[in-house]
Amino acid sequence: MDIVLVRIDNRLVHGQIIEAWVPFARANCIIVVDDHVASDFFRETVIKMSVPRDIETLISSVDEFPAIMKSIERKGRKAIILFSSMKDALRAYRGGFHFDHLNIGNIHNEECIHQCAPSVLLGEEDVAAIRELVTDGVHVDVRRVPREKPVDIRDVLGDETR
Repeated sequence: MDIVLVRIDNRLVHGQIIEAWVPFARANCIIVVDDHVASDFFRETVIKMSVPRDIETLISSVDEFPAIMKSIERKGRKAIILFSSMKDALRAYRGGFHFDHLNIGNIHNEECIHQCAPSVLLGEEDVAAIRELVTDGVHVDVRRVPREKPVDIRDVLGDETR
């Protein structure tokens, strides 16, 4: 399986993912990694119904995700991995799902200490998670849709990523 995008988007699957990111990345698989969705049959069903049938859709809890990734080595799959929060992405990373690049598209943290973009409001926990990933060599950018120019999170947060 080829991971073509790892993204934080608190909305998970929605129009920007289906209409912009899937064609841009030429993805044929979407994996939603979210404890709430994985434990809620109704939400899981709604998400799967919102994705075109030719795109495989998998739902996983955060803790099960690294093991699931190791077991689903499917040739020809180009996957978008969606997390609803920085906390979940960091948990998966610490659990063994390592990635080189992370896109932040949408975070609306009510405890906002830093607004990186109109759709990205970070809390202290988000900034700490970003700092850990950046320190470990992960490139983190902010971009809602592919046609926008990506903004390096280090340029936005500056010293907070050190």
